[in-house]
Amino acid sequence: MERKEILEVKNLSVSFQMYDKGLRQKELQVIRDLNITVHEGEILAIAGASGSGKSLLANAILGILPLHASVKGTMKYRGESLTLERQRKLRGKEIALVPQSVGYLDPLMKVGKQVVGVNGSKDRQREVFARYGLGKEVEQMYPFQLSGGMARRVLIATAMISNAKLLIADEPTPGLSTEMAKETMGHFRDLAKEGRGVILITHDIDLAFAYADRVAVFYAGTTVETAPASDFRKGPSALRHPYSKALWEALPQNGCKPIPGTQPYAGNLPSGCLFAPRCPYRTEACETTIPVRQIRGGEVCCNHAT
Repeated sequence: MERKEILEVKNLSVSFQMYDKGLRQKELQVIRDLNITVHEGEILAIAGASGSGKSLLANAILGILPLHASVKGTMKYRGESLTLERQRKLRGKEIALVPQSVGYLDPLMKVGKQVVGVNGSKDRQREVFARYGLGKEVEQMYPFQLSGGMARRVLIATAMISNAKLLIADEPTPGLSTEMAKETMGHFRDLAKEGRGVILITHDIDLAFAYADRVAVFYAGTTVETAPASDFRKGPSALRHPYSKALWEALPQNGCKPIPGTQPYAGNLPSGCLFAPRCPYRTEACETTIPVRQIRGGEVCCNHAT
């Protein structure tokens, strides 16, 4: 049975109005031609280096980008356009965020009250707290009284208490023990089994491979490959894009093999394939627009993928 699409992001571009020397205004494009889809009952993991656009995508979906941001492309939630008005109505209700920074917690409010929020209840809050090993005494604490791991679990609880159909988890496991991280991923898996869609933004690629259904690889603000998580578990021979293969080989258990160069800065992007300056297979054709291709059950943006 084919799963229904809950979110579609197509050809997304995000730019910011900046000031250059002499107070000249310029547009800095940080995301371009980015594509993902999330289905009901699915965990889509998003992997990539820092600065590749992972967290920015989450903000764009939620409609919480700063005022000087410009968004182009299409975003659809359950088949309907995700306008700013619709984002406001859905945010925190049908679309929930597990944020990366504990700075999202109100420093002047006890955490129990924060987790209950507008739509929760005290009983549900205690149920979720117990699930994450947070005792009743934690309800009366302020954020500054929490350890890093406790604060992370409180952030997860704020999303878990809702009945969101789409959950965006932005680096949900830092500060958690290995056991707690695996348990958290298990909870996301349970939510997916209930028919919800989960976007997992993470640097903990091993966990992503183990629990996700598909993995989208970002590079310099665009999607270079989306493939079944099982392909990443198999290794480079099952992957399609040179960067995906390099990412796999850079993992500690795979030898920490580096590649020359660095991810390009948003203000100085090459033409055509953004990975081309670091790619061993680069040709002149890579300097032109690279189409998205369907190969071996995955999607890849590369002329040389097979």
